[in-house]
Amino acid sequence: MQPEQQTVAPGPTPHQVRTADGQIVSPPADWLLLPPGDPGLTRRVKLHGQFWLVQEKKGRRTFSKGIWAPAIVIQQEREKLAAERSTETYQRQQANAAKRRSETQAAYVDEFADAVKRFLNFHPAHAQIAEQLTSAVTAHATPVGSGTVARTKRIPVERRAEAAVIAWMRHQTTAYDSLVIPKVKGKRREVRRILAARSHELLERYRSGASLPANCPLKNALP
Repeated sequence: MQPEQQTVAPGPTPHQVRTADGQIVSPPADWLLLPPGDPGLTRRVKLHGQFWLVQEKKGRRTFSKGIWAPAIVIQQEREKLAAERSTETYQRQQANAAKRRSETQAAYVDEFADAVKRFLNFHPAHAQIAEQLTSAVTAHATPVGSGTVARTKRIPVERRAEAAVIAWMRHQTTAYDSLVIPKVKGKRREVRRILAARSHELLERYRSGASLPANCPLKNALP
C-alpha cells in the first residue's frame, strides 16, 4: 500500500507515477490530478493530508506537475474557493495585493538597473552604450517568473547584476547558442568561463574609454 503523502515523478503514462524507489504505480481510482497553476486551491487540497506531489527534475531545476488527490476533495475545495473569490471583499483584497506586487516589482527593477549601472561603470564617452545595455539586461532579467539570476535572493543584488550582464552578453555577443558543446561533465561550464572572461575584457575596454571598432559585438547587439 502506498503512503498517503509522497513525492513522485511522472510515469510512462498520464495515469501512472514513478515513486522515489523507482516503482511505477497508479494513484487510487477515486483520485484526480490537480494541475499546477492555482496555489490557493493546491494549498487547501494539501491540508486534507492525502496527496501525491508530482515533480519532474530537468537539469538543476525541479518543476511541479501538480498533485494527485481524492477527486471529492478537489471538487469541494474548488467550489468553496470559487464562492469566496466571487465576493467583493476578496476582489478588493486581490486588487490591493496586485497593487503591492506591482509597486514592489517596480522598485526592484529600479534597484536592479542601478546595480547594473554600477557594475558597468563605463567611461563617460560610452554613456549611451551603458544606458542601452542597462535597459536591455534589466528588461530581460527582471520580469517575475523569468527564472533568471536576477530573480534569486540567494546572492546580493550586485552579484545578480554582474551575473545577468555576463549571461546576456554570452547569448547576445558570442556564438554560444550555436556552439556544439561535447556532452562531457564540466565542458559547458568551461566554455562559459572562457566566454565570461572575454566579456569581462570587452567591458574593461568600455570602462577605460578606449575607442571601439564599428563591428564591436556589444554595439551590434544593442538596438
